[in-house]
Amino acid sequence: MKRRRIDYRRLIVIVFLLILMTVIASLTIGKDIYEYNENGMFSFAFVNFSGYLFFFLFMPMELAFILYLRTGYDPLTLNLVAVTTAMAAQTVDYLVGYFFSTGIIDRLIGRRRYERAEAEIRKYGNWTLFLSNLLPLSSPVISLAAGMLKYRVKEALFFSFAGMICRYLLLTLLFHG
Repeated sequence: MKRRRIDYRRLIVIVFLLILMTVIASLTIGKDIYEYNENGMFSFAFVNFSGYLFFFLFMPMELAFILYLRTGYDPLTLNLVAVTTAMAAQTVDYLVGYFFSTGIIDRLIGRRRYERAEAEIRKYGNWTLFLSNLLPLSSPVISLAAGMLKYRVKEALFFSFAGMICRYLLLTLLFHG
């Protein structure tokens, strides 16, 4: 049995990001929900954008959306903000994958996660982009991999957008009311 060596730098970065995620979520989502702050939509937009960046937050953004939806925010506005900020972050993910070397990305997300996303895109193409944005999967990593593969940008963004719209409309239908 081979022992794996612990990469302490990676562990420190992960712990730091988890602490940062907790602080950001506490200062924005929690505060807005408990205090009904007028700037709540700005906080949601910031956290949602950050949550869809592959290297920033590892937080299920669908839960934040449901919390905001259940606390009385306008569903149309909430959907527009969620889709717009998520797509802006996905575009950043795609561009990072397109322009940066694989060595940098390997250090940020790990070779195995990237290779799995790459295999899915090569095998299923547009369906991978659509389904990764429809279902609570790792859509930021898929967008990053699409950029690294130099996948057609119009198709990548269109199918990501379509999946994202379907995701948030479905969540609205299930949890509003």
